[in-house]
Amino acid sequence: MSGITMPFQLTILGTSSALPTSNRYPTAQVLNVSGRFFLIDCGEGTQTQMRKYKIGFSRINHIFISHLHGDHIFGLIGLISTFALIGRENDLHIYSHSELQKFLSPQVEFLYATELPFKIIFHPLNFKKEQKIYEDSKVNVYSFPLDHRISTCGFRFEEKPALPNLLLEKIKEYQIPIRDRQRIKEGGDFMTSDGRLISHSELTKNKHRARTFAFCSDTRYNESYIESVRNVDLLYHEATFASDNKDLAQSTYHSTGEDAARAALKAEVGKLIIGHFSARYKDHTVILKEAQAIFPNTEAITEGQIFPVEEKGQ
Repeated sequence: MSGITMPFQLTILGTSSALPTSNRYPTAQVLNVSGRFFLIDCGEGTQTQMRKYKIGFSRINHIFISHLHGDHIFGLIGLISTFALIGRENDLHIYSHSELQKFLSPQVEFLYATELPFKIIFHPLNFKKEQKIYEDSKVNVYSFPLDHRISTCGFRFEEKPALPNLLLEKIKEYQIPIRDRQRIKEGGDFMTSDGRLISHSELTKNKHRARTFAFCSDTRYNESYIESVRNVDLLYHEATFASDNKDLAQSTYHSTGEDAARAALKAEVGKLIIGHFSARYKDHTVILKEAQAIFPNTEAITEGQIFPVEEKGQ
């Protein structure tokens, strides 16, 4: 098992902007980091898409909401209701603007005469500066402010580095006892029986570099968030409009495909994926081509796609 790279992959549930279409749902994505499943935004129909693409409901314990426009939150009450109907008991953690609790609580209270069988724990976001909002043994999650009409955050998910593997040939060569092996993995050196000091670097091989994914929800292009997404392996950036509507993008605090590509180029990311397409575009090819002209490693997302988060250059 030591040579196996754990999963780090993104499933796309929705790609549309404010208005859903007959074949595009509002924004929702699920990120799997080593078996931990994180829901990012929850537009209308999210639970239907989860069923369609076989995302287990019981796996979702943490939901990250970028902002409180309806196309990013209207799926929440339905999902919470389903959680209750299937007998969920685990706490549900929601990271969002503090006002979301005021929005959801009356609906929950109206639907349920008694308390939910699980707790909803709200974690308010900071819209002034970057902040670590979640950590476990496998991943750190950060929020960072974006430039939209209302308070909006992006999210960055950083895999924690795995301990390196001990080289089998070195274990044999230096007769390294089992009691010393964990210490060496954690950075220690090894002293042989004849007094030679063998360095950690000679005895180990790194599994892989820690991988990163960043989610830039509704935002105008603004270099204030570039450092928060710098060098990530995979960047999702909204691209609501093509350049024919760049003035509309500015006035509504959204991005064009060119804007998303400029952000990716400036931040030196590995791969860019774009979505949140306006319903006025029956075909988003024009947005994609404009982005690819600036940042060639760009792909337009579609419902059901799975993107592995891979190290830059892989």
